Amino acid sequence: MDKVEKGKFVKVDYEGRLDNGEVFDSSQDGQPLELQVGGGQIIKGFEDQLQGMELREKKTFTLDPEDAYGNRDENQLHTFSRSEVPEEMNPQIGDMIGLQTPDGQQIPATIAEADEEKIVVDLNHPLAGKSLTFDIEVVDITDQPSPEMQQHACGHGGQGGCGCS
Repeated sequence: MDKVEKGKFVKVDYEGRLDNGEVFDSSQDGQPLELQVGGGQIIKGFEDQLQGMELREKKTFTLDPEDAYGNRDENQLHTFSRSEVPEEMNPQIGDMIGLQTPDGQQIPATIAEADEEKIVVDLNHPLAGKSLTFDIEVVDITDQPSPEMQQHACGHGGQGGCGCS
């Protein structure tokens, strides 16, 4: 029987929950997550848990922040004067925005504070510092990517939500 190992293409049904039981992500209403094992396309702890699993095997596991999105880093909070913010932008606490680095790379950020004088953006991943519990089931193991994954060439392994097509 095929086992999940480095280099294999795997499809996984999953549900991710926070400590309070809130579901933060799920394949329930969409397609299974497809990835190439060892490709660095998902958090390391999740990929480590997949290793050695068999087709149709189910597993529940909890990842500490270090094995998920890391611990929060308060140095990742940055303050901008309102004069640096485009006038048409009206950032509200909790909004996700894209910041651009000097080399043109986009970085997602969350508005942590906003008042008349300044805004504070948080560059930590929204799940940084949180333990994550996953229920997973391996639904496919192959040596080749699916046609959908092959067509998706933006470089992150075909996962949805990137905004490219």
